[in-house]
Amino acid sequence: MKRTLVIVSAGLRLPSSTRMLADRIADTARTELGLLGDQVELEFVEVRSHAHDVVNHLLTGQPSTELASVFDTIARSDGLITVTPTFTASYNGLFKMFFDSLDDQALVDKPVLIAATGGTGRHSLVLDHALRPMFTYLHAVVMPTGVFAAPEDWGSGDDSQASLMDRIARAGGELAREVHRRDTPVIEDPYADPTPFSKMLLGE
Repeated sequence: MKRTLVIVSAGLRLPSSTRMLADRIADTARTELGLLGDQVELEFVEVRSHAHDVVNHLLTGQPSTELASVFDTIARSDGLITVTPTFTASYNGLFKMFFDSLDDQALVDKPVLIAATGGTGRHSLVLDHALRPMFTYLHAVVMPTGVFAAPEDWGSGDDSQASLMDRIARAGGELAREVHRRDTPVIEDPYADPTPFSKMLLGE
């Protein structure tokens, strides 16, 4: 089955560690879905590219044609990966404005993987104190494992990087399994409900 994953990255600079984390998670989720037999299309949304349209939408209530298309892509997607840098112990303002602009029904029952980057590992609580409550409020199905990456997590070949890759693998696998089980045809077992032998003897 063909699946579409949308990756929303709210980094303010390019290149950025936020986009790098988004790419790693997306690649992992795509690989895991492929192993489950699904074809996967990835759609990347760089929020910074739509910053002016997001502000105008909040002021006027009318999204631009391009922003409306982005919102429609998110609404029609099978799953969502969201990554934000940490500002003042929370998601950045652009990330929040983007999701404030989204229709409040767009994420209902949609699998969402949350992730964030920050200048120190002490900011990892942003996942459970800010991101998870916001997406729960929007009635999304938030994956149990969130991914946070601090600068030290990108070290070369050390335990920190291995730990980050483990978290990415676990979170990507959770998203893949949740997306895969949606609308997957259930093959009925013809032997699950056998006719009792006594009825067979009676010709029933």
